[in-house]
Amino acid sequence: MTEEQAALDAVAAMPDSEIDTSEMPEVTDWSGAVRGGLYCPVKRLTSLRLDADVLEWFKRGGEGYQTRINAALREYVERTSAEVTRHPNPRPVKLSRHSL
Repeated sequence: MTEEQAALDAVAAMPDSEIDTSEMPEVTDWSGAVRGGLYCPVKRLTSLRLDADVLEWFKRGGEGYQTRINAALREYVERTSAEVTRHPNPRPVKLSRHSL
C-alpha cells in the first residue's frame, strides 16, 4: 500500500466531524454540477438478436448506434422498474413495437 493510499484510507475511516475542511473553499454555485457524472457502469459483451428494421434505424444515426440502443434499453428498464418491484415474478409479456 502506498503512503497516499494509507492516508486516504485513514481519512475514509474518520467520522465526518473529525475531518478538517477549513482550508476547503465553500461551493456556493452548483449550477454547473452534473449528477452521476462519474458513474461508469460495467459493460458486458453479449450477442443479441434484433429485428433488422430496428437495427437499421439505430445504425442510420451513424456512429454510436450501440450506445443509443443501450440508452433506449436503460430508459425502458428505468420506466418499468417500479412495475417489476411491485410484481417480483412477472409473467413474460410479448411487447408490441408501440409499447416501448
